[in-house]
Amino acid sequence: MFSDLVRLETELWDAVDARLHAACGLTLGRFDTMRVIARTPSCRVCDVADGLSITAGGASKMIDRIEAAGHCARRANPDDRRSSLVGLTPAGTSLLDEATAVVQDELAIRLGSVLSARALEQLSSTIATLRSARAEERKP
Repeated sequence: MFSDLVRLETELWDAVDARLHAACGLTLGRFDTMRVIARTPSCRVCDVADGLSITAGGASKMIDRIEAAGHCARRANPDDRRSSLVGLTPAGTSLLDEATAVVQDELAIRLGSVLSARALEQLSSTIATLRSARAEERKP
């Protein structure tokens, strides 16, 4: 099961990444980062790191790249001078909307054409349960 799960993730990542790059000029890694920024009020680098299960350094470098492309901006955090808040720019929001439609379409082709809506819902729920259990183990 582990090998199948890993291979499926790799195959899905590669397919979605290629389609997203061709359609929007955006990598899947940047798309994921932009999604975290968009859905996290008062988003900080550590929120992106937590949301993507990556290091703060990796999140910071990804945000640097997205910012350099003009799709997000950092501003001073009024509650903590040691950190900054990250938000999407209008261009970033527009790109994220376009990219979201591309990703949803590709996933519908690769998953929705094979699994019923109920099976997809169950799969999503099971994955969320497994990830949540792991997150609880990591809490201090």
